[in-house]
Amino acid sequence: MAVPSLKEISAQLESPNVRDRMVALASLRHVPAEDAVPLIKKVLDDESLQLRSMAIFALGVKPTPECYPILVKILESDPDYGIRADAAGALGYLGDARAFEVLSRAFYEDTDWLVRFSVAVSLGNIKDPRAHAVLIQALDSKEVILHQAAIAALGEIKDIESVDLILRFAQAEDWLVRQRLAEALGNLPTPKSVSALNYLARDSHFNVAEAARISLQRLQANGN
Repeated sequence: MAVPSLKEISAQLESPNVRDRMVALASLRHVPAEDAVPLIKKVLDDESLQLRSMAIFALGVKPTPECYPILVKILESDPDYGIRADAAGALGYLGDARAFEVLSRAFYEDTDWLVRFSVAVSLGNIKDPRAHAVLIQALDSKEVILHQAAIAALGEIKDIESVDLILRFAQAEDWLVRQRLAEALGNLPTPKSVSALNYLARDSHFNVAEAARISLQRLQANGN
């Protein structure tokens, strides 16, 4: 099957049929970022939220200097919480350290849990140790899914100081929280981490126990 030209993709992005526009956007995955981004921008304000979401994701995986300010503007001003969450997630894919300030502000100011969840995940993705305070606050959220994201992110940024604060989730009702804890502790080499992992390795849920065993192996391989 012939790969469509940029001109053909551009024309298809203006089709009145949303499915045509989605196909055109998807076909940009093989196009270099500098050629793809001008075309992605054509549907950033599309009437279809699904297409807008796809376009925002595309900006995160097709980085050019233009992508960062576009995503920041969407995160800070779009009226749709799902779109703001997409922008927060895409900023994490960019891995740009400048996003720390923007993401942190969004965590404190945005009232929607989905946006805050995406922020926590992205703070882990950009691996900025300054995220400690934001992620610790996320641990006190009423949303269990935020606990999952924050624990995982604390592991990503290798935040040794957080060990005492995340160990309280070793007996969390949600097994995914316990799994994220087991995974995170593999990046946090302390005696307490090893002790907790030995406990989690006997967890009743297979995924939790397996994650704990893998983390123990990682710590042992690194001499801990």
